[in-house]
Amino acid sequence: MINYSNHKQRPEKDMIFGIRAVIEAVQAGKEIDKILMRRDMTSELSRELFNALTGLKVPVQYVPIEKLNRITTKNHQGVVAFISAITYQHIEDIIPGIYEEGLMPFIVVLDGVTDIRNFGAIARTCECAGVDAIVVPTKGGAAINADAVKTSAGALLTIPVCREENLGNALKFLVSSGIKLVAASEKASKNYTEAVLTEPIAIIMGAEDEGVNPDHLRLCDEMVGIPMLGSIHSLNVSVAAGVLIYEAVRQRGNA
Repeated sequence: MINYSNHKQRPEKDMIFGIRAVIEAVQAGKEIDKILMRRDMTSELSRELFNALTGLKVPVQYVPIEKLNRITTKNHQGVVAFISAITYQHIEDIIPGIYEEGLMPFIVVLDGVTDIRNFGAIARTCECAGVDAIVVPTKGGAAINADAVKTSAGALLTIPVCREENLGNALKFLVSSGIKLVAASEKASKNYTEAVLTEPIAIIMGAEDEGVNPDHLRLCDEMVGIPMLGSIHSLNVSVAAGVLIYEAVRQRGNA
């Protein structure tokens, strides 16, 4: 579900209004986080926008006109685009370079983590721990805006973030590249300290409410859990990610 309140709070400098303005931004190579478009748009100019987006990994969400009016009072013409604070990269370009440097890939995949502050906190941990890249889905992930960058203490400006239209295919690519997939799951019978994290790995963290997508879990080599000894049976996803990431750092002899 789209959280429109987050959109309302974003400063207008992070947005582009109007069909022609969005088309020009796309054609100029601006990094677009997402586009909100009024439902049932059929104008010639809107078709030109669709053509400009062909082949690009830019999520488009169709919303009622009332939602756009809440975001801005300006003449948006049924289209509002949100500018990304970073430049996205591709995991297919990242992995070969890591191997060429003689290093073992260390990747973190965020499957459905939508909270901006959690995302920023995880990115900060990743940067501090020497993670090579963060992989996120094109749809169903946190917006990478100024708030996310601030929460990450600037880490999002330095660590590669790969936005993938099909997260399942991205995971399959990691597997084919010799990378072990380790998913965090409350249903896991293995303690996270029992997992071998010294080889090329990708740690997969899911949404706090639903966890890792079941289809993606089936692609994983193993699932691990963190012991819960109190009456609350789950950790904040950014805290859980920190536990697993630094267990990998410990095992790799970097701590």
